[in-house]
Amino acid sequence: MSSTPGPHSLAFRVMRLCRPSFHVDSPLRVDPLDLFTGEDLFDDPIAASQLPRLFPQSGNHKAGESDLTYRNRFELQSPTDAMGLSGLLILPQAFGAIYLGETFCTYISINNSSDFEVRDVIIKAEIQRERQRLLLLDTTKSPVESIRSGGRYDFIVEHDVKELGAHTLVCTALYNDGDGERKHLPQFFKFVVANPLSVRTKVRSVKESTFLEACIENHTKSNLFMDQVEFEPAEHWSITVLKADEHSSEINCRTREIFKPPILIRAGGGIHNYLYQLRLSSAQMKVDGSNILGKLQITWRTNLGEPGRLQTQQILGSPIARQDIELQILDIPSLTVLEKPFLVHLNLNNQTERNRGPFEVWLSQDEPREEKTIFVDGVQKLVLPQVEALSSTDFKLNLIATRLGVQKITGITVFDTREKKTYNPLLDLEIFVDAD
Repeated sequence: MSSTPGPHSLAFRVMRLCRPSFHVDSPLRVDPLDLFTGEDLFDDPIAASQLPRLFPQSGNHKAGESDLTYRNRFELQSPTDAMGLSGLLILPQAFGAIYLGETFCTYISINNSSDFEVRDVIIKAEIQRERQRLLLLDTTKSPVESIRSGGRYDFIVEHDVKELGAHTLVCTALYNDGDGERKHLPQFFKFVVANPLSVRTKVRSVKESTFLEACIENHTKSNLFMDQVEFEPAEHWSITVLKADEHSSEINCRTREIFKPPILIRAGGGIHNYLYQLRLSSAQMKVDGSNILGKLQITWRTNLGEPGRLQTQQILGSPIARQDIELQILDIPSLTVLEKPFLVHLNLNNQTERNRGPFEVWLSQDEPREEKTIFVDGVQKLVLPQVEALSSTDFKLNLIATRLGVQKITGITVFDTREKKTYNPLLDLEIFVDAD
């Protein structure tokens, strides 16, 4: 139904319900002594002794004493007066800044400004977004029976803000006017939802561990006190929160453990970093292409305790490729001597549900021989027996280094003699070769 043309008896008034703000009064406040005395007054002990008689009321106002003339309103009665905080609070005069993750709470009043009573008032309140409307209030089944002349009907609606961008609070009323005409009144109140913070992540994989760094930046004009920043790992991932070493007195303080202080992220670009270590569960097989690590749950409060809550999208790591056969290095000597054999301890893991093998293990010959510095000492191909399903076998490879300094063990390759299949070589491993 479209809006009824002509004047309306009813009108909507809205006020956002949120924490009040401090009233800051910033006039120029002075100390009366500075107006009538110079810097050199205290050099004369006789003149300084006369100050209490000249200014008997300076700094002697009794607590709770009111000055109805306000003649002393610009005088500094205490050092805190210079801050400009008057002790008063201000109710919100407009919607103000509305951020994602907050609860938009609004007090709505529909007023009858006509000289006649209106009857059978149906009221609706909706939040209109780009692609949908969300109904907050509908009195169709129980209309307001009447609103007298000069009267009003008040109500409160709430909406958890979950989308960025332009929003419109749509308030409509369908009522019978004083002359019995059925009228339709729509009113629109627009506001924009901004992002209070940004979350930047970095993912690094080191051997069997995955490290996740999350940097949270405050985009609001007020400080954010982070009550909770928790990472919820995906299935089959375990997580450890990495923190800097704390002072011993803080570690032994039970009060600090029970009453965890919030982390302050300052207004206008303040940041805080969080670091997590993730490991795959040993019982979980690696799934091809599965790279979902989890998501962050973030809750905070502003200066006056206004709450907010956000959940990030799934954070992705490096894709995990499924490998039928996985080769890992278990141990390598801490000291490697030039032209003396050394043993590298390896593990071959069958991650399939059937027996695999036998296998052959060798060093790849792709590199020119003059550039190779690590060779197999003895038989060039090591033969391994069959490995049962979902099991592994350990073995040792006898190698020898022919050059001093930092050298790379490259091209350790596994070949399945039954399947006639060669698997990807093991990643390069650096060692230090010392002289005898």
